[in-house]
Formats: sequence, structure tokens, C-alpha cells
Amino acid sequence: MKAQIISLVSGILFAIGLSISGMINPEKVRGFLDILGDWDYSLVFVMLGAVSFNYFSFKYLKTKKPICADTHFLPKSSKVDKQLISGAVLFGAGWGLLGICPGPAIVNLVTLNSSIIIFILAMLVGMGAYKVYEK
Repeated sequence: MKAQIISLVSGILFAIGLSISGMINPEKVRGFLDILGDWDYSLVFVMLGAVSFNYFSFKYLKTKKPICADTHFLPKSSKVDKQLISGAVLFGAGWGLLGICPGPAIVNLVTLNSSIIIFILAMLVGMGAYKVYEK
């Protein structure tokens, strides 16, 4: 139960952070990614804050025992391979075209916007297709 409560609180904090920063607004994200056009640089500060926080958090957490598990579930590989690059390119292209990625899409589900619902359904189909491909 403790793990579920911590997960819920973490998810709520993440959703609040995405909302405050404007990352749930596809227009704002597309404006940030349009560096050759009318560039909206405000999300640079959000990115720098997130990367800095995660860098120091991971360094600290690696030295501590997890609260709700026997071990940390951190990536075991730091290898940059074809699979990682192709996944990153696919993710970036989708993010750039639509201005939305999975976290903000889940937060935007509360709007019941049909575009967001279609995005979530397509994402679930893609995740399922990858699981089938992996087997």
C-alpha cells in the first residue's frame, strides 16, 4: 500500500509540474521545438531544472536503499545502440509533430479531448505491438 500511495503522490506532483510549466499545452511545446521559427525558449528552464534535479537525485538515491522495494530499478545499460537511437528519433519526431508526449497526454485525459484520447489509444497500440515484436 505504501508503494501505491507514493506512486500516486509522485504522479500528482508530476502532473502539477507539467501543468505549471505549460508542457501539457501542445502549442507551447511546438513553440519550444521550433528553434528556426518563432522560438519559445521558456521550456529551456523547465528542462534544465528537470535534468539538474534528476542528476542529483539519481546520484543520491543510488547510495540509499529503496523505501518500497528491495532494489532500485535503474537502467543497467548505458550503451547507445541502434535500438536506442531509433526509439529516440521516433519519440522525438512524434513529440515534435504533435507537441505532446505520454506524460502530458495522460494529464490531458481529464479534458476528454478526442485528439488526446486518440493519442493515448495509438500509444497503447504501439506499446502492444512492441511487446508482440519483442517475443
